[in-house]
Amino acid sequence: RFAERNGRKTLTTVQGLPKKFDQKKILKVIKKKFACNGTIVNDSEMGEVIQLQGDQRKDVQEFLVDKKEGLELDAKTIKVHGF
Repeated sequence: RFAERNGRKTLTTVQGLPKKFDQKKILKVIKKKFACNGTIVNDSEMGEVIQLQGDQRKDVQEFLVDKKEGLELDAKTIKVHGF
């Protein structure tokens, strides 16, 4: 999910990841790989959500389905908002 903050600043959120993945480790890898900052936020509806600075939609999508360095999720289960 993609949201505009103020001006040209944007946030990308990743939600609904399977429970078997450690979100802290995923966040650490994503921050290093995409050179952006991020945090884990508790959402009342979705639980823990990864929040990244900038428009990281394409990068995160590729990371989630990547078999070599990513999470190997099925591309059909990933929904990218804002395109």
